[in-house]
Amino acid sequence: MLTTPVALVVFRRPDHTRRVLEAIRRARPKTLLIIADGPSAERPAEAAQCAAARAVVDELVDWDCQLLKNYSDVNLGVEQRFSTGFDWLFEQCEEAIILEDDELPNDSFFSFCHEMLDRYRHDDRVMAINGTNHLLGSYAPPESYYFSKYFHCWGIATWRRFWKLYDVKIRRWPELRETRWLLDLSDGNAAEAAYHQRNFDRLLRGEVQTWDYQVSFALWAHGGLAITPAVNLVSNIGFGEGALHCQSADNPFANAPTSELIPPLSHPPTVSRDTEADRVEYERVIGDWLRSQNPEKQSFLRRAWAKLRQP
Repeated sequence: MLTTPVALVVFRRPDHTRRVLEAIRRARPKTLLIIADGPSAERPAEAAQCAAARAVVDELVDWDCQLLKNYSDVNLGVEQRFSTGFDWLFEQCEEAIILEDDELPNDSFFSFCHEMLDRYRHDDRVMAINGTNHLLGSYAPPESYYFSKYFHCWGIATWRRFWKLYDVKIRRWPELRETRWLLDLSDGNAAEAAYHQRNFDRLLRGEVQTWDYQVSFALWAHGGLAITPAVNLVSNIGFGEGALHCQSADNPFANAPTSELIPPLSHPPTVSRDTEADRVEYERVIGDWLRSQNPEKQSFLRRAWAKLRQP
């Protein structure tokens, strides 16, 4: 039985919820916390979908555990539901493993997170544990995991101490925007700095509703590191119809294969960022996205890059 608390965020996809909860069921956590958003009055079909997803929880949670529920009767939306849900989660727990209803883990994800939470519990340099590895074989770290500047939201683990740094409104951004902070964080890569600047600007203007940009902001603003496993431990099965953000099933990271991380784990000799891994990830994820954009966005980014290069 897994002693680390596990939290599952569900909404309106009972089939996805079932697959993820079956994986959690194999781990048999002693404490399981369910966070659920409510249906929107503007989308009548959601009431039945949300009820069906919650019914899966009642059906499958049949082992001896503490089951805690934080269900919203109304639709709060991604930003507020995650923010308020995780506030509640970390009022109950000092640390937790967190999955959404479309993040399918393999069995070693839970033991990996459990060991990392224990090993780095009191190391304030380490702020989050990723379950996904977007390198997908493009880079092989020498140990079982590495330290990265990148936070991945598809299957995570973290501590209350980090969540206390989270600010859903990223109130420090206007101040930091006027400095070289992002450029330095991007190792002088003006293209990457402009990419993150655009995301934070859109978030501040209310043009995008999410929760994970704010996690990255908290991580970077406080000089933290995220742990990334050497292999991919979580597959996002939610791309396509019904997804809130990832609606293209052709995305190269949709339904990515996972591999087991076999113990005993080997540990990096120092708590320091693997800059080569981050360079490869930039090229595979952000760089590929930038190169795929239409001419209008390319023009915007070129202007932003030129401004960021100025001393």
